[in-house]
Amino acid sequence: MNSNVKGAVAEQAIVLAAMKAGIPVLRPVAEHGRTDLALEMGGDLFRVQVKWGRLSPARDIVVVRIGTCRRTPRGYVRRTYSEHEVDLFAVYCGELDRCFLLPAHLLAHKTYVSLRLTAPRNGQRSCINLANDFAFDGAVAQLARARDWQSRGRGFESPQLHPNSRNAALTIGADSCRVSFGYWLDRVAAGEDAVVTRRGKPMIRLTAVAPASAPPSVKPAVPPVLPPVTATGST
Repeated sequence: MNSNVKGAVAEQAIVLAAMKAGIPVLRPVAEHGRTDLALEMGGDLFRVQVKWGRLSPARDIVVVRIGTCRRTPRGYVRRTYSEHEVDLFAVYCGELDRCFLLPAHLLAHKTYVSLRLTAPRNGQRSCINLANDFAFDGAVAQLARARDWQSRGRGFESPQLHPNSRNAALTIGADSCRVSFGYWLDRVAAGEDAVVTRRGKPMIRLTAVAPASAPPSVKPAVPPVLPPVTATGST
């Protein structure tokens, strides 16, 4: 299939997935815009750009081309997307017949993104995108519940959608913290707390920095103004 056919197939697959989930779909009246569809979820409209995802030769990564390229009399023009143009990227992988939904902030100004179907064999946990974190049905369900999903999270699962998650801190071993420090920093920055243990005993606690509340302003005490004292006495 050429790129035009792949784009059309991907768009129809996303429409079908949205309809199965009970999500209203709107289409623009003109083609070749920065938005392919609009999905109505939780009372809000989300601008969606649809992309085709191809499976890697090892069948462990879905590779998605985000940037665009067109030929002009002055040569090729390459562009990327910004968060002001779209809200979501919907991806369809024909070889897997699976749909994914990703927040625009994760792909802004990027040309490619990789969604891992399996965990890396080297144990890396930071700076990767797991495909299951962006499964279409799960993302749609969360967006329908809460418009302001956690923009800092790697996927749609976030403490903001699960307010009770802060009541219990994560417990991680010192070795795991040292090897995957970047991964745990991402988790903590997204709003989770973590207690680092060594030989089963707590060592340190990792928590996100919260803006300190400004202390109430205290006005300096002003001594009372006393009436002038008039000296009296007999002469």
